[in-house]
Amino acid sequence: MTDNHRAELADFLKAHRSRLRPTDVGLPEDLVPGRRRTPGLRREEVAELAGVSLTWYTWLEQGRKIAASPQVVDALARALRLEPVQHRQLRRLAGLADPVVKYQVGEGIPRLQRMVDAMVPAPAVVHDARLDFVVWNSAFSRIRTDPAALAPDRRNLLWWMFTDGRNRAMMRHWEPAARAILSQFRVLLGNDPGDPRLTRVVAELGSASAEFRTWWSEYPVRDFQPTIIGIDHPEAGPVELELFQLRLVENPELLLVLQLPATDDDRARVMTLLKP
Repeated sequence: MTDNHRAELADFLKAHRSRLRPTDVGLPEDLVPGRRRTPGLRREEVAELAGVSLTWYTWLEQGRKIAASPQVVDALARALRLEPVQHRQLRRLAGLADPVVKYQVGEGIPRLQRMVDAMVPAPAVVHDARLDFVVWNSAFSRIRTDPAALAPDRRNLLWWMFTDGRNRAMMRHWEPAARAILSQFRVLLGNDPGDPRLTRVVAELGSASAEFRTWWSEYPVRDFQPTIIGIDHPEAGPVELELFQLRLVENPELLLVLQLPATDDDRARVMTLLKP
């Protein structure tokens, strides 16, 4: 941790300590009104709430060179009643990884749907942390696949890529695309190896696809690489799509995949499928 980080951490702690009153954290008000010389909580009160020594906490607020473990930093976050974004900032200032946050998708689905609908004629889809389909637009349904037509437990990018014969027949270079998605999925499983949905998809695909079994055992790990995929659509003809992947700040677990027609001709071919 640099001196600048320690100074910023000290300022952060002092600012958030000063905004709390004793009653905010379950402590009684001072018996003598006006006796509290500083606004907010005292250092000793924060230290007691977090279960740390007053000396250690004082040094932290003074920007001294001391180490802070994840457990202690998380205890400070609870003591100071920090919101998730504030908790994340505290951890970053202390030189720690971001806290694990479980995001909820449900209430945001109409907003996500409006976003992908606005991207027509480019096919667009949003996946969750398990690469399940969340929302998609009409261009994606017509050019690639309609996830609504898939069984609910099969609405997954990896499952679709390895088991959908129509998609495989349309893609000019199916294997590198399938390997790339498998590599991204392997990273997701490594981040959360106990996730039941991820492990179930792996087990079922291991039985359904010989290519998946072989490639999975190689333990591929790869980030997304910008690319253009070519498909031969039975109605629109040859179409090239440039792939983009973006994370949503409001929910970093959500992955927006935008497939932009690579040329004006590709765009025109996509548009022919979208005409009423």
